[in-house]
Amino acid sequence: MSENYAFIGLGAMGYPMASNIRKQTPPSSTLYINDISATACSRFISEHASYGPIQTTSSARAAAQNAKVVISIVPGASDVKKVYLDPTDGVIAASPDPERLLCECSTIDVASTREVGEALMARGIGTYIDTPVSGGVPAAEHGDLSMLIGHSAPGESSRTSQRLSRVLGILGAPERFFYLGSLGAGLTAKIANNYLSGTIMLATAEALAIGVAQGLDPAALYSVIKASTGQSWMCDHVMPIPNVVPTVPSSGGYRPGFKTQMMIKDLGLGIESGRQVGVRPVMAEAAMGVWESASRDQRCVDRDGSSVYLHIGGRLPEGYEDTGRRREDGTWEFGDK
Repeated sequence: MSENYAFIGLGAMGYPMASNIRKQTPPSSTLYINDISATACSRFISEHASYGPIQTTSSARAAAQNAKVVISIVPGASDVKKVYLDPTDGVIAASPDPERLLCECSTIDVASTREVGEALMARGIGTYIDTPVSGGVPAAEHGDLSMLIGHSAPGESSRTSQRLSRVLGILGAPERFFYLGSLGAGLTAKIANNYLSGTIMLATAEALAIGVAQGLDPAALYSVIKASTGQSWMCDHVMPIPNVVPTVPSSGGYRPGFKTQMMIKDLGLGIESGRQVGVRPVMAEAAMGVWESASRDQRCVDRDGSSVYLHIGGRLPEGYEDTGRRREDGTWEFGDK
């Protein structure tokens, strides 16, 4: 049966996620989109109208009103609360519908997602589930995101879980879906994972910078790490030295990806989460100062977080030409666009 969808937040991750929704849902379904950027909405319609009807809405409430499935991904907890709890324009102002699924994919603190979910469920707006994602922009584009889900796994007696599995299957790879049982559990796992990715990325950049400065060829050093105990997902998929791995952000002028300044939010969530339960987050505390400094470095701002390699003094390959250029308005122009 065709269901209408709403997608809120057409940013670096949201845009390709919404693209997969429009491409893989029936042409009889309407996709309602909402974003603070009218340009992003217009571009989305121009690129996807051939797959089925798309309507731009002026508010999250309007997007959700006629949708059976709402998916959102926005920058932070204050944005999530505005999307869902604004009494006039938020999803909470839409008509109640116990059949409505509300999948919130942002990375925020657990207390905020529980506050939002409990308020929505008390009003009968629908079933709100934290479904943070992992894998970055490439996985969002390919529809093979990992998903950390604050809900029970699909079962014969749970129609909601079965619908959830079907909807999320458009966005991610079911073999990398983790059903963690209860509201907030998905974000708890996401925060722990991001704690690792932020600290490992910095350690990777530092190790590579040291090796290259000591005279090693970057590709040769990477081949050693890849086959040894220092190997990591971050090194393989977010290699910070350009032209070692052709498909990573650094090889495209550090096109994000995951912006450098977003690391501050993610590590901050990890630090706060650790302190709440009496675990001192020593690694993240040490890394936070470097990420804060990199987020003010014009070589790194609005570029992929792997550009922290430039901030710490990492050497670029001989003959490398940076394909990223600053426009007069401060935004980046990349060589492949």
